[in-house]
Amino acid sequence: MPQDVKFDLPFTTPISEHVEYARARHLRWVWDRRLVRSKEGFEEYRSWDLPQAAARTYPHASAEDMVVLMNWFSLAFLFDDQFDAARPDRADRIADVARELIVTPLRPAGSTPRVDCPITVAWAEVWAHLSEGMSLTWRTRFAASWGRFLVAHTEEVDLAARGLEGTLGLDEYAEFRRRTVGIHHSIDAGERSRGFEVPAQVQAHPLMIRMRDLAADTIGFMNDIHSFEREKRRGDGHNLIAVLHRERRYTWQEAADEAFRMTTDCLDRYLELEAQVPNMCDELGLDEEERSQVRMGVEAIQHWINGNYEWALTSGRYTADKETAAAAAELAGKGSVDDLLTV
Repeated sequence: MPQDVKFDLPFTTPISEHVEYARARHLRWVWDRRLVRSKEGFEEYRSWDLPQAAARTYPHASAEDMVVLMNWFSLAFLFDDQFDAARPDRADRIADVARELIVTPLRPAGSTPRVDCPITVAWAEVWAHLSEGMSLTWRTRFAASWGRFLVAHTEEVDLAARGLEGTLGLDEYAEFRRRTVGIHHSIDAGERSRGFEVPAQVQAHPLMIRMRDLAADTIGFMNDIHSFEREKRRGDGHNLIAVLHRERRYTWQEAADEAFRMTTDCLDRYLELEAQVPNMCDELGLDEEERSQVRMGVEAIQHWINGNYEWALTSGRYTADKETAAAAAELAGKGSVDDLLTV
């Protein structure tokens, strides 16, 4: 199940011209904010090339906004790796930190975190920039999506801490993965990156709700395929291939083939709905400006489907065969090289 499994996507997306400008400033910020605490941790983080992911998923962001988006990416990915299977007691600390991350968008921007660690302090700083200029409606929508993602993350950690990791059935896992992949708030951030907002009546329409869900399913399943070797090394059972292998008694190759089929099916269903967007705009009686906002909203989804895919093919985060401090930590049941949950 190699990282370079290819999908036939029907659209291409641009990459930001500001990627190198923002990369240098972002890497300095990550080090200065102590989001990496060792040379080994910094080198592992650099190998992930999250700046490329941000540049592909938010290609129209300004140079300064691109730095902010890269900084935000680092928080989500680094926090995701903080659970240590050798120390299940850390699940309580992760829950405390997650609660702080959830409430930050509900407080006045720039508020001092009540739970103090590098990730919470950095997120308070990032949110002050990320929310700038956006309406209360957008900030509330983002906060809800962000909160669901973090709650799902703590549920995943809690299952592992109680020895129940890898016990979800296929249907249950698919619903769970839709939340843990964190795509809904990531698509919301596409509006901030380009300075627009999808009309509220469009966001509430069943077509858009289903499109966003299918985009999340597509991206989550793609990620499960590309990250499978890494997660297998970590002993992580929350992966579509692992669920299919266990529940249907497939060989690993059969499970990978079925995961590929399920992913392409989600993509096909998404595309069928995307073709219905003009009819939705007619139904809602949208004017030209609102239709333009909807088109950019659809592009934000496309940027995430294709941009995340292109990044995952080459990111060092998902490299199967590597001999690094990070790989050694993973084999030992540790989530990451550096501990970011303490002051």
